[in-house]
Amino acid sequence: MATIEALLTAEEFFAIPRGDQPKELVQGRIIYMTPPGQPHGLVCIEIGFILRSYLATHDIGRVVGNDSGCITARDPDSVRGPDIAFYRHDQIPEKPFPPGYWKAVPPLACEVLSPSDVWAEVLEKVTEYFRAGVIVVCVFDPARETIQVFRGDRQPESLSGDAELKLPEVLGEEFAVPAKKFFV
Repeated sequence: MATIEALLTAEEFFAIPRGDQPKELVQGRIIYMTPPGQPHGLVCIEIGFILRSYLATHDIGRVVGNDSGCITARDPDSVRGPDIAFYRHDQIPEKPFPPGYWKAVPPLACEVLSPSDVWAEVLEKVTEYFRAGVIVVCVFDPARETIQVFRGDRQPESLSGDAELKLPEVLGEEFAVPAKKFFV
């Protein structure tokens, strides 16, 4: 007798207790991930801090962390957890924020590599973000202290050291931060 696996919706996935192990929903199925470790967390905090500091003087949106979730596909549903994401104010629901995932897709998604990450799977996730409508995806590599910047209309750009991360299409012309600042 064949068994038919029921696929989860984004709403059903949201209702599941979080537990200790990180997970995402990919095409209706829960995918468990290896906890990433402290270097990953340090870089996530730096990205969030740098973006939040910029937004304190450029009030154009909000920054959220990875357990916030982002719906990247429907039927079957996928919910990814960019390590850091930026949403413009016009994309954010009114306070008090309703439970669940925001309907909008962030224009900026940032992923921080973990030791267990497989580059092919990271590229699949980048492609999924673009299909969902993300404008820029930045992949931060703590081990190499580099940032790969993906824009849907051109080749990825690799930044390190004093090379500046600039995101004019998302954050405006004034945002320019040397890559090394994210890896302190």
